[in-house]
Amino acid sequence: MRKIIASLFIALDGVVEAPDQWHFPYFDDDMGAAVGAALGTTDTLLFGRRTYESFAGAWPEREAAGGEDAVFAKQLGDMRKIVLSRSPLSFSWRNSEQLSGDFVAAVTALKNEPGGTIGLSGSVSVVRQLLSAGLLDELHLLVHPIAVRTGMRLFDEGEPSIPLRLVSSEAFGSGVLNLVYAPAESAGTGGYEEARTHLPQDGE
Repeated sequence: MRKIIASLFIALDGVVEAPDQWHFPYFDDDMGAAVGAALGTTDTLLFGRRTYESFAGAWPEREAAGGEDAVFAKQLGDMRKIVLSRSPLSFSWRNSEQLSGDFVAAVTALKNEPGGTIGLSGSVSVVRQLLSAGLLDELHLLVHPIAVRTGMRLFDEGEPSIPLRLVSSEAFGSGVLNLVYAPAESAGTGGYEEARTHLPQDGE
C-alpha cells in the first residue's frame, strides 16, 4: 500500500496559514534538503482547491521562465496532481485531475494503486480529513522559531484528540526543527500519581 505523507511549514504557535509571509528568512540549505527528501519518492500530489490554485498559478510560469527553480518546477509539473473539491474544476497545469466520489473511499483506493508516495504540501483541510480518517501515514512538520500570532492553525478546536508518535527529529542551524510524526495507537494512560515517580527525589 502506498504511503500518504503531509509536509507543512508551521510556526511555533501552530500557525500554518500564509507561510510565504514568514518562513522565507529561515529557508536555507538544510530546509531545501528536507523539502527535496520529502519529494524523493513522491509521484502523486494531493491538494485542496486553494493550495492547488496557488501552486498552479506560480509553478508552470517558473518552469517556463527557466530560472534557478525551473528544475523543481518541472518535477512538480511531471507529477500526477489530484485535487479535492466539491465544485467542478478545469485544469491547465498538466497531469492534474479532480478526486471524485466519497473522500475516504477514493483516497483508500488511491493508496491501493501501484506507485510511489502520495505527498501533500499545505492543504490543511485535507490533512485534517486524512488524520481523522486514519489515512495519513506521516506528518512532516518544519517548525519555525517564530510566533506568528494570527492565521489558521494546523489543529482546530472541538475535535477528538489525535495521538501521534515521534519518528525522527532534527534541528537546523536556523532554529527550525524538522519533526516527523506517525499515528499512534493511543495517547497512553496515567495521571499525576504515575508521573510524579519520574520527578527528582531527595538527594538525586
